[in-house]
Amino acid sequence: MNDPIIAADDCTTMAEVRAGVDELDRQLVDLLARRFGYMRAAARIKPTRDSVRDEDRKQQVITAATMAAQRSDMPAGFVARIWDDVVETSIAYELDHWDALRSA
Repeated sequence: MNDPIIAADDCTTMAEVRAGVDELDRQLVDLLARRFGYMRAAARIKPTRDSVRDEDRKQQVITAATMAAQRSDMPAGFVARIWDDVVETSIAYELDHWDALRSA
């Protein structure tokens, strides 16, 4: 039987910590899958391939994530790097889907 997931501040064993981390990793992947669903929707909606890359929007997303990290007492530079990678990967994914939709 799996250990129950408890709040980080209430963990007293490494098994509890690992169970929490494993569950959060699963949830993060689920959330990223949902995010990429929105990239497929964007590929369907955007009228031109050039409209897929939007540097202003990219910066807004990274800034919002960085500010949220700061409010949560997390390393903002780390979050900015992750979000830069998430956004760039999302753009590449969206471009692939945009191309696939138009070539079908």
